Amino acid sequence: MRKSIIITLASLALALAASAQAPQQAAAQADTAGYRSLRFGGYGEMLASFKDYGANRFDGTSNGNSRTHRNTIEIPRFVLAFDYKFNQKWILGAEIEFEAGGVGTAVELENSENGEYETEIEKGGEVALEQFHITRLIVPAFNVRAGHLIVPVGLTNAHHEPINFFGTSRPQAETSLLPSTWHENGIEIFGTFGRRATRFDYQLMVVAGLNANGFDRNEWIIGGKEGVFESDNFTSPGYVARLDYSGVKGFRTGVSFYYCRDAGSNSDKEHTYSAIGRIPVAIGTWDAQYRNRFITARANLTYGYVGNAGPLGEINRMLSNKSPYSRLIPIAKNTLSYGAELGFNIASVVRTPFPTIYPYARYEYYNPQYRGDGKQTMDRRLEVSQWQAGINWFALPNLVVKADYTTRQIGTQKVFGKGSYNSENEFSIGVAYIGWFIRK
Repeated sequence: MRKSIIITLASLALALAASAQAPQQAAAQADTAGYRSLRFGGYGEMLASFKDYGANRFDGTSNGNSRTHRNTIEIPRFVLAFDYKFNQKWILGAEIEFEAGGVGTAVELENSENGEYETEIEKGGEVALEQFHITRLIVPAFNVRAGHLIVPVGLTNAHHEPINFFGTSRPQAETSLLPSTWHENGIEIFGTFGRRATRFDYQLMVVAGLNANGFDRNEWIIGGKEGVFESDNFTSPGYVARLDYSGVKGFRTGVSFYYCRDAGSNSDKEHTYSAIGRIPVAIGTWDAQYRNRFITARANLTYGYVGNAGPLGEINRMLSNKSPYSRLIPIAKNTLSYGAELGFNIASVVRTPFPTIYPYARYEYYNPQYRGDGKQTMDRRLEVSQWQAGINWFALPNLVVKADYTTRQIGTQKVFGKGSYNSENEFSIGVAYIGWFIRK
């Protein structure tokens, strides 16, 4: 089964290369333009939020989160990136992310001590190698990249830099279900085919699969992202495909798909899930963006599936107290999220002394407990219908000051109206940038 999928992916990629028309610049080749041998830069975000709700929606009361006032301030991420051309065909790329300003926890599995987990807390936050890969450019329709790669499932992972979304924080519709930014070790085939009105970009990947130990109630498969240990389990790889159409000026739309045949076989300890059989994971997404000098509009949809979710949750509930996993159940069989945002460029119709200003509105629905396995009862405190309105001031093309107000209705699918639990409201302000500091 695994070999047949790899052969199919390779065959599809070769077919795309063979069908490519006149040479044109592939998306990845376009990314390498503008410098001769080296570029160094990155992006970062700063954020302050003022909230009218507590820190625990699951505190045992029937009303959900408590009514209180609290404020937070943080640096969600600071990323350093560089690209180096060995020559025009071989390119090294890397990104290092400093999340929340520090170094996180180190976890070791002590097999000599009956397989217990040992966790050392070194400092709040995390330092992570987000990307590290070697790219071999061949022809526009067929190129190869290997190393630590971004998994382009969903709108946010494929376009995760802070100038690619309006809010002070990444859209919650996707980040409540999928790792963000999702990066794994693996290999990728990518390229561009067609021309002008028929232009398509594709990516085909084989990466380290998800680990079912980390699946839980609140964040579904997010905790299953590998990287806790020094090496990743690769027993059941993850297969990723993404296809984007950008043949109309200002418009791009894409679909992505993720499949892992058995996330249970990637568990920390062998035979953890042998009694319940395979734990397949499948995720499908659609997203789109349209931009002109007046408006920017984006939309996205994510739907996910985990097999044997019921018995999986019962096993995860019994994991060691020393493990780095939450052990919260039930784990949903299906999850759903969707969202859309629309921004209007005031400067396109009114003369202002300021650069580009975008007031915007966004609606999102997300539910990591959308549907249970069998007779499981899903927790409605995780079902969210959310509105957000704000403004983005682009002081420079790559420097933006953001402010927004968000209101969440908990336990409802209604676009308007009250949820079953206390609402959650917050006002946030932030600053973000992206840029290349050195090019040569």
